[in-house]
Amino acid sequence: MSPSAEEESANKKAKLEQDDKNNNNLESMRYTNDGGQNPRLKVLDQLLVPHEKVYIDVPDVKMAYTVIKTMQIRGAPLIAIVALLGLSVDMNTNAHSIEELDKIDGDATAILLWIRDKMEYLKSSRPTAVNLANALQELDKAMEEAIKNMSGSSGSTTTTKEVLCKVVLDYSEFMLERDVNDNKAIGKFGAEAILKKTGKDKISLVTICNTGSLATAGYGTALGVARSLQKMEKLESISALETRPYNQGSRLTAFEILEEGMPGGQLICDSAAGALMQTKKVDACVVGADRVCANGDTANKIGTYNLSIIAAFHKIPFYVAAPITSLDITLESGKSIPIEERSSEELISSSKAPAGMPCWNPAFDVTPDCNISGIITEKGVIYPDADGKFNVKAFVEKHTSS
Repeated sequence: MSPSAEEESANKKAKLEQDDKNNNNLESMRYTNDGGQNPRLKVLDQLLVPHEKVYIDVPDVKMAYTVIKTMQIRGAPLIAIVALLGLSVDMNTNAHSIEELDKIDGDATAILLWIRDKMEYLKSSRPTAVNLANALQELDKAMEEAIKNMSGSSGSTTTTKEVLCKVVLDYSEFMLERDVNDNKAIGKFGAEAILKKTGKDKISLVTICNTGSLATAGYGTALGVARSLQKMEKLESISALETRPYNQGSRLTAFEILEEGMPGGQLICDSAAGALMQTKKVDACVVGADRVCANGDTANKIGTYNLSIIAAFHKIPFYVAAPITSLDITLESGKSIPIEERSSEELISSSKAPAGMPCWNPAFDVTPDCNISGIITEKGVIYPDADGKFNVKAFVEKHTSS
């Protein structure tokens, strides 16, 4: 006897839930901490995906910087997490760093200076993504609070080095756990917002770059919205732009779409987005973000601005999905966002252009607030007011005030 429609639906949901639990094919990193004081970190070399799956050992801050700078790992949330875990691994297990810290143990000012030097080095790896800077700032506050508490207590045998090593370890692991939970909340809020906005039962999405499990600690931001729609059986199709020149869409998002078995998944070249919206069914665009300003202007992978213009012309809702750690209310608008420019060699090698050809190779562009329908966060969706303006600052202050 063939299964009923209800049984088929239940089986699909059960499979999706199991895939969500056992999705080892989409591990952006592998982190262990045997005994609670022995952190180890390996990251997936995303430059080799989808043809190879090679995990790189990250034993210290120098290697953490390298894998971020060379884009062996990427994605604003993942960059912050790898930097923090790399610092923790360095302080707790690297023999050279332990020796240096032992020499200055007892001098809180010297140890803080040592750690802050490492943090500034990590911060310089990718200047556009604000998650890293925000995470390091939060860690700095946690360290200062720990030192303050130490000075106010008496009789403790715990050394300054031990206290700060534990603070870094605990905070990095907290960030790791928080990212996955936040991403699932983003997926839920985003799916509900798009369904409500479109009034449709099945959604066809367009996305750019890679914003899934490989860009985060798990689940993803913009691609997490697609995953949530899929779990709700509301995803009809998803089209991924290849995302030149690094091809994060064709290498990584396409890989995730296939691994997840997303319905109607397809890859298109960046310049086909307009034709797709003109001739096919597209209900919404959802993209990630490396930095969102107080007015809603959003920096994301190069090509996002183009996609937003095309979506606006075709009157297709355009959503940004990002955790609150990507919201930078210290910048009034996108004009102040530092835009990283990559080397000419990267563009030449990926495009097979003639050697020596001059290139302009910005890694990011800025989508203006007027092209954005909503900013999806783990705390809810930020919508423009009656005048079409976003008040990101008020939203952040509401949800981060103690």
